[in-house]
Amino acid sequence: MTNAIFTGLMLGGMYALIAMGLTLQYGVARIMNLSYGEFLVAASFASYWLFTGWALNPLLGLAIVVPIGFGVSIILYRVLLTPLVRRAPTRDALEVDSLLATFGMMFIVQGIMLTMFGGAYFSYSFLSIPVTVFGETLALNRLIAFGLAVVFGLALYLALTRTRFGTAIRAVAVDPTAARLVAIDVTSVSAFAFALGGAMVAAAGVLVSMFLTFSASSGVIFTMKALMVVVMGGVGNLLGCLVAGLALGLSESLVATFVDPGLTLAVNFALFLGVLLVKPAGLFGRAQR
Repeated sequence: MTNAIFTGLMLGGMYALIAMGLTLQYGVARIMNLSYGEFLVAASFASYWLFTGWALNPLLGLAIVVPIGFGVSIILYRVLLTPLVRRAPTRDALEVDSLLATFGMMFIVQGIMLTMFGGAYFSYSFLSIPVTVFGETLALNRLIAFGLAVVFGLALYLALTRTRFGTAIRAVAVDPTAARLVAIDVTSVSAFAFALGGAMVAAAGVLVSMFLTFSASSGVIFTMKALMVVVMGGVGNLLGCLVAGLALGLSESLVATFVDPGLTLAVNFALFLGVLLVKPAGLFGRAQR
């Protein structure tokens, strides 16, 4: 039981980190990014290439992959998504347009990765050292990934709640029209939030590659899990991402340990539907009037 709980907490922490980037992109910029998981896998491949080709420690590779993820995301927003933002009459219309645009982007990114790496599964061995924590044996790379996920999540939370620019981001997420009345550049803030989400997913991709196998076509799984966490926690709510991510991770680990690993996805969906039946706006979301 103790091992299953530890595993579930670490897995849930990674789910929360993965979903935080998407909740920024959707909650602030109102871009439902269906290609989100593909960018996570792309970051995993970048870390794999740096480690196997250049012998670069993945923890050092974060300093390369994360800024690239930020830069690529802001270019995509400025070039591909800004025209959608300008022509959309409402935020609801923007969500529909972004679904179609990012759905096509998903196949483009996936096709590029399939051309470069094929359809095989990849992994590499980094700090796969057993360590004992409270009498339980855990892999060191998973502990490091969990620790960094906590650091990144806490840093993002403090940045959004303790800084002036973070207040502007939250204002745009709540009401972009009112934000304009207090001289907030909604377009620039939305672009920055989308790019920051891209940086978060790049960091998650590097950390995930340290202990999981991945392939060019596995991005849809990460997108699905991120969407479940975002909706369960409440769109745009970081605390909700944390709670929902931990709930999914714990349920998945406990079911895999004591019931059947093949039922983990079914239990995740059952938990997801159960939360929505009780709280349609998510655990920490507010119902729209």
